[in-house]
Amino acid sequence: MSPLYLLAGALLPLTAARFTPDWASLDARPLPAWYDEAKLGIFIHWGVFAVPGFDSEWFWWHWQGQKPPDSRCVKYMADNYPAGFTYQEFAPQFRAQFFDPEEWADIFRASGAKYVVLTAKHHEGFTNWGSPRSWNWNSVDSGPHRDLVGDLGEAVRNRSLHYGLYNSLYEWFNPLYLADKKNGFKTQEFVMHKLLPELYNMVVRYRPEVIWSDGDWEAPDTYWNSTEFLAWLYNDSPVKDTIVTNDRWGAGCACKHGGYYNCEDKYTPGQLPKHKWEKCTSVDTFSWGYRRNMKVKELMPLHTIIQDLVHTVALGGNYLLNVGPTPDGMIPPVFEERLRSVGAWLDINGEAIYASKPWRVQMENSTVPVWYTSKGTSVYAIVTTKPSEATLKLLEPKTTAATKVTLLGHPNPLPWSPVTPSSGIIVLLPELPYTPGQAWTLKLDNIK
Repeated sequence: MSPLYLLAGALLPLTAARFTPDWASLDARPLPAWYDEAKLGIFIHWGVFAVPGFDSEWFWWHWQGQKPPDSRCVKYMADNYPAGFTYQEFAPQFRAQFFDPEEWADIFRASGAKYVVLTAKHHEGFTNWGSPRSWNWNSVDSGPHRDLVGDLGEAVRNRSLHYGLYNSLYEWFNPLYLADKKNGFKTQEFVMHKLLPELYNMVVRYRPEVIWSDGDWEAPDTYWNSTEFLAWLYNDSPVKDTIVTNDRWGAGCACKHGGYYNCEDKYTPGQLPKHKWEKCTSVDTFSWGYRRNMKVKELMPLHTIIQDLVHTVALGGNYLLNVGPTPDGMIPPVFEERLRSVGAWLDINGEAIYASKPWRVQMENSTVPVWYTSKGTSVYAIVTTKPSEATLKLLEPKTTAATKVTLLGHPNPLPWSPVTPSSGIIVLLPELPYTPGQAWTLKLDNIK
């Protein structure tokens, strides 16, 4: 056997493990285990759009991009700013003077989240780091004069949380992008001279463990060179073993290609999906970015957030909960209160959430809504409405002589009896204590 043949044989496993720049290969990559185990992440929409703080993070487009423009946005500018004021003039007011990444990271850790995803660049094109491809339209050259991506990443990782970055593929008003668009996306000036160099630089510099791609829908993945970028990301990047990506890599890719599926904003499937997925949603139901005029009635109540989290995890998903900081770098107290309260609920019930798997049945509603998760030999029945009686009937579990029922946060096992010899259980409940989110978890051991 020749030395050359031996060398080829030695390299074969490494070669076989590499991913090729096509969806069949990329979609076959196993999802890094940390992501499925994490279950809860915090999403942060932060950029120049926080300065007008009106309408949503899409303010610039609604004001000057769409035809006709949104009359509310036009009126807001006419009433509050001088004639001829440009969107770029908001950037110096994006000062982040109260931004304390250590404080933010403490809030995120207290929320019970295991990963954090910050907007590195939204559709406005402004980067929250000193991108060499975004001269004078980034947080180091303008506004805060600070590397927001790097500073938050260091604080988050010091608390053993995973760090991810949101990146918009397209930019509303970038001349290179608009020229490619005018050419029917048959040219790639924007992709080759702005998008891809910036993405590669961002990954090498900050080593994110999530890339939350967005802004893909106007052009096919072949325009964005998505498969080539992902092949590099999975094969040769400094985060190739831990990186997780979503499904927004070109028109038609959502819910079909990529690491995990978002499908659409605030997506909730009707049944257990066959592929790992994530629900992204926002505490402010009207916007992802900060709004000066938001009202309490427009925010998700804590109980709704907990129900949403439980529902998502029971169906095998991750839950990415968004907050929009102010332009001076504060997380509004009402958002902080929600996040800390979610963490207080998870302090008691997190055993049923983290690293859990969907059970054979995800939900039943025989008396009150109950969602199921599982871990090892234990099944968790999460009750999201307080029962009106002192007993709870569950029809799906099949008991054995060794079945044991406990209430998370309660010291003693609970009395129970079978509904029938073959299935069902009736549990005698204690006086249910107040919990943040008003949801309780029964742990069922030794059931079928």
